Amino acid sequence: MWPPLLLAPMAGLTHSALRTAILQFGGVGLLSTEMLAAARLPAERPDFSPYLVRTAQESPLSYQLLLTDDKIIARVFEALHRLRADVVDLNLGCPAPQVRRAGGGSSLMDDPARVRRIVAAARKQTSLPLSAKIRLGETLNEDVLRDFCRMLAGEGIDMLTVHARLRGEPFTRPPKWEWVAKVKQWVEVPVIANGSVDSVDSARSCLKITGADGLMIGRAAARKPWVFASIAREVYGMAVPEPDVRLPRLYANFVASLNERFLPERRLGRLKEFTHHFATNYFFGHHLAAKVQASESIEQAWDHAEAFFALNDCEQPPRG
Repeated sequence: MWPPLLLAPMAGLTHSALRTAILQFGGVGLLSTEMLAAARLPAERPDFSPYLVRTAQESPLSYQLLLTDDKIIARVFEALHRLRADVVDLNLGCPAPQVRRAGGGSSLMDDPARVRRIVAAARKQTSLPLSAKIRLGETLNEDVLRDFCRMLAGEGIDMLTVHARLRGEPFTRPPKWEWVAKVKQWVEVPVIANGSVDSVDSARSCLKITGADGLMIGRAAARKPWVFASIAREVYGMAVPEPDVRLPRLYANFVASLNERFLPERRLGRLKEFTHHFATNYFFGHHLAAKVQASESIEQAWDHAEAFFALNDCEQPPRG
């Protein structure tokens, strides 16, 4: 995997259209799906499911699983092999209340024995790289976090991504990158740092503090799909062309990807989610976001976007 820059799994965002937008600029080492409900995965059809639509260019691609027990793992991994997953990631960090109530995501960190069974069963089913994504826990407890991370590595996790926030901390809180450095000392598998990496400067700072083996980028990937290329060039010295950012063209390509690959009823919601982040590139982007959010069809949303671009100096470099 080179460069060691990973796309974070994000609900409603890390689908084929965004992955394609990122690939237009380059610099990403591992792409990701959205979080996939493992129980439904064996019955999903990749030619129709918005979670599984994938072009040949979207590789390597990690499939992130929401698993709550080990009983269905055999069927799930049969599906993953059929889908030609490149990496399988276990979601052990999602703080969403509905996910926790279902017994998944960050709630699993409260039950290490169950996680051990899940990881061991998954490891027996596949030779694919197996990764896990965690948060720091409910509270800062070095002994608990250390034992949990070592257990994951001991049961066969090949790579560990640490979102450097506690379960209840919002994205607006500064990440605790120094705790990723602790995890890096505790385990021998590669450790990836996640949390507020959104620029060349923040990438450098994160790597300096954490000593991490790579970086995972989340919301910034939707706001600035070229961020991977910039970090790959400036931090990792990769021969990636300097990003030529034309925001209206990027947005038009995103809409075209939605229209080409998704069923009509699956397009507008994903455009609204993307626009929420994309619009922050403009000083008056909230006008674009509001218009698209109020749209009743993707055609209407595109009309609003065209009108917005016509009224703004849209071919100038984006903010930030």
